[in-house]
Amino acid sequence: MGIDPYRTLTILVTSMLILASQSPRRRSLLAMLGLDFAVDTADIDETMDPALPPETEVARLSEAKARAVEQKHPGDLILTADTVVVVDGCVLGKPHDAEEAKAHLRRLSGRSHTVMTAFCLLQNGLADVHVEKTHLHFKPLSEGEIAAYVASGSPMDKAGAYGIQDQAAVFVRAIEGDYYNVMGLPLCALVQCLRRRGVAVLGTVEP
Repeated sequence: MGIDPYRTLTILVTSMLILASQSPRRRSLLAMLGLDFAVDTADIDETMDPALPPETEVARLSEAKARAVEQKHPGDLILTADTVVVVDGCVLGKPHDAEEAKAHLRRLSGRSHTVMTAFCLLQNGLADVHVEKTHLHFKPLSEGEIAAYVASGSPMDKAGAYGIQDQAAVFVRAIEGDYYNVMGLPLCALVQCLRRRGVAVLGTVEP
C-alpha cells in the first residue's frame, strides 16, 4: 500500500512518523494531536494463539506489524497498534458477519469486559511496546437495540463489534481507564512514549 500523508502541524525533523494501521480512528486521533505522519500498512498473519494470554498476543502482533513495516522505512519511527475486546478470558475480534456481530453484543450485554490496546513504537530496531487496559460495563441490551446497531453496519470493522465513539456509546454504563484506548490508541501513554523518542506533542519533548 502506498503512502497516505496526513498534513498537520508538527514536523519530525530527523525522521517521519509512519502509522502502520488502516484504522480511520487512529488516523484521526494522531491528527488531533497535531502530528505530521504518513500511513503505510503491513500485511501479516494476525491470527492469535488462544492458548496464550490475550495481553501477550496483542503485544506480539503490534510489534510484528512494526517490524514488517520498518523494512520499507529504515530510520523512520513506526507506530503500530492492535486492539482486542476480552470477556471471560476470550478474545472477541472483528465480526465476520452480522450474526457474529449480534453474538458478540449478546455476550457483552449486561456484563463487564476489558479492551486491550497494544501499541509499538519502533525505530532502528529498538521497540517500545505498551499494553493499555480499559474496563467497561454494558447495560443489558435488548434484541431490538442489537439488531438496529448491527443493521447500521458500524460493528463490522471493530473489535468486539462496537465503537464507543458511535451509537454504541449508549450501551456503556461505566468505564474505568483511558477512553481513547477503546477507540484504538491510548493517547496519554502514547504521548509519553513519543516524547521520549524526541517527538514534540503540545510543544513538549521529554528531557
